[in-house]
Amino acid sequence: MVTFGLPTALTAREKMPAEKQEMSPQSARESATARDVLRAAILDGAYLPGERLVEASLCERLGVSRFIVRTALQDLAAEGLVEVQRNKGAHVRKISLAEAVEITEVRMVLEGLVAAKAAARVTEDQAIELDEIGLLMRRAVTAGEFRRYSDLNQRLHALIRAIAGHRTADTLIETMRGQLVRRQFALSLLPGRPAISLPQHERIIEAIRARDAAEAELAMREHIASVIEALHNLDEIGLA
Repeated sequence: MVTFGLPTALTAREKMPAEKQEMSPQSARESATARDVLRAAILDGAYLPGERLVEASLCERLGVSRFIVRTALQDLAAEGLVEVQRNKGAHVRKISLAEAVEITEVRMVLEGLVAAKAAARVTEDQAIELDEIGLLMRRAVTAGEFRRYSDLNQRLHALIRAIAGHRTADTLIETMRGQLVRRQFALSLLPGRPAISLPQHERIIEAIRARDAAEAELAMREHIASVIEALHNLDEIGLA
């Protein structure tokens, strides 16, 4: 059973019907916390694509009212992680291969932009951190530690976004990453994929360290383009 909880301050709620409650500042804070906990549970694989999200169970596990749970689910539906259907409730949304490709095509443009911005803004300390992650990624591939490699991959992309400082692109990319998180992990298990993506990541790091914005953008775009090809390979072998 999935277990997670919120601060005890979230347990006290009015008993009036959920649809009649207004979103007070306290309710907004509770809803945001519930949304963040549910998002993390979905991204961590606690709930699988297509799995129902039963309101009563979520209320009990989160210690909040049905109103708060419904609001959190609506927020996650807006992010594309959850689908809410009238009279059927909510479930974790399944992403088709075609949609996954479209999302990745948009991500290719945004991440290329972010890489170029990072190349223009990177500091020496940040360049050193990029190098360190690149070294750890190479060690993970050599050791066959593909879950570790997947985690480092996310860390690298997050650092590049942080260096770029483009908040709008960061928000959009994070939403898309959430929609494809299970496929992204599956990519790390695709035979030969880490060995292909490692030199791509090293090329991106080198371009950012060299403060070559054009090369950084090109390297990132070509890396994400290879992800699209890998998504098709996942589908062919049944890992999508």
